[in-house]
Amino acid sequence: MNKPDLIAAVAAEAEITKVDSERFLSAFEKVVTQAFVNGEKVLWKGFFSAEVIERAEREGHNPQTGEPITIPAHTTAKFRTGKRIRDALNSN
Repeated sequence: MNKPDLIAAVAAEAEITKVDSERFLSAFEKVVTQAFVNGEKVLWKGFFSAEVIERAEREGHNPQTGEPITIPAHTTAKFRTGKRIRDALNSN
């Protein structure tokens, strides 16, 4: 599902306009991004949690040539699904 599909699906589910749906999703994105920049953890109990983590420098390899390369240290976000998502995925 891409962003336009997500906007349309949220609009349909919430019975709001696509414009309002896009405004909500853009605001959600900005708020979560700012929380990450501030070093905060984002928790939506039962749905997901996400936090900023530091990855150390490590050795890897170029998948095309097999040549060893150094992957620099970097900051990223780590997402975990919540119980509602896990239960929905494993209900069958």
